[in-house]
Amino acid sequence: MLFETFLATRYLKAKRKQAFISVITVISVAGVMVGVMALIVVLSVMNGFREDLMSKILGVNSHLLILSYEGSFKEYAEAAGGAGTVEGVVATTPFIYSQVMVNSEGSVSGAVLRGLDTSTAPGVGRIGQMIKGGALRSLDAEHDGLPAIILGSELSKQLGVKTGDTVTVVSPLGKLTPLGRVPQSRKFKVTGLFDSGMYEYDATMLYVSLKEAQDFLGMEDRVTGIEVRVTDVYKADSIGQAVSKRLGYPYWAKDWQQMNRSLVSAMKLEKFTMFVILIMIVLVGALNIISTLVMVVMEKTRDVAILRAMGATEKSIMSIFILQGLLVGVIGTLAGLLSGLGLCQLLAKYKFISLPADVYYISTLPVRVEMLDVVFVTLAAVLISFLATLYPSWHASRLNPVEALRYE
Repeated sequence: MLFETFLATRYLKAKRKQAFISVITVISVAGVMVGVMALIVVLSVMNGFREDLMSKILGVNSHLLILSYEGSFKEYAEAAGGAGTVEGVVATTPFIYSQVMVNSEGSVSGAVLRGLDTSTAPGVGRIGQMIKGGALRSLDAEHDGLPAIILGSELSKQLGVKTGDTVTVVSPLGKLTPLGRVPQSRKFKVTGLFDSGMYEYDATMLYVSLKEAQDFLGMEDRVTGIEVRVTDVYKADSIGQAVSKRLGYPYWAKDWQQMNRSLVSAMKLEKFTMFVILIMIVLVGALNIISTLVMVVMEKTRDVAILRAMGATEKSIMSIFILQGLLVGVIGTLAGLLSGLGLCQLLAKYKFISLPADVYYISTLPVRVEMLDVVFVTLAAVLISFLATLYPSWHASRLNPVEALRYE
């Protein structure tokens, strides 16, 4: 063992008359530990919320949309076939999107009508798993002589309807008559309710079959666009560029991050802000490391002077106190990692923190530990601890042995 390491460990074991320094050292370790633990837990909880939110968004929306600069288009089968040849594309399905009004017994609300192909839509999203009290296939058949429709759960509450009731949908596009363009309206039978857990979607979405949407909106054989599922959601932008290049004009692709740009940016900013705020706790521990080393240097002035007189270099003296501070930081970091990961494991397994489901649409605190966050927090804590040791160690290395021993 190098004598620098030996002395650094010995200085951590304070003698009886140096008990106060020992207490400060324990506080320094505790400060670093609490900071690292808080960072691990908070970042893991934020990752859990992000994953839960993304699963809801990507359950309703596709990873990628193929649209046309010319608006709705007929050649969607050829476009879907061309997109399917691009590496990374898993499945495609055509869709129709339109703003409508829906009413039932005097209750009126604006909504988004989505027409989808029930045979291919489940391969792109998780729409089939989100339908309660019915099935996606019910859209393909008439019920009591009326076409089928699936409403968002929150929209059904606003309208006061349930499965089996009848609603009237009005399209502002209307139809052309000898008297001019008049609104188009049609009655639908509610065959199921849609519950994604996202209020924005559940309060606005209506689903009908692709053929029914084309007939109701007078689109003939045209669609609004094509939804695409890809292998890696975080590579959707590059896959979209490849799809646009393969299909050429007038087609263009739009990935899910573009569709939810504000939300994705806000979540990234929130995570970074929380990291900056919580790293302050680690800085408190680092300040304690500085104070501990300053007191140790003052206490060990005679020892340092003797070591210098025996031939120890400035670099060796500086290394002793840097190693002492680093030991405090590393021990605190490891204790924080173990306690933070342990707390995350307990939160994920026992779910003892509950949330109001009517507000957050989740009943427990979601937790997701990402190794990149763990590595980043560990490196940040150790780096801060190292920087905290530099000034006291440099000051100790500059001691003049003659001056230090003159009054001993």
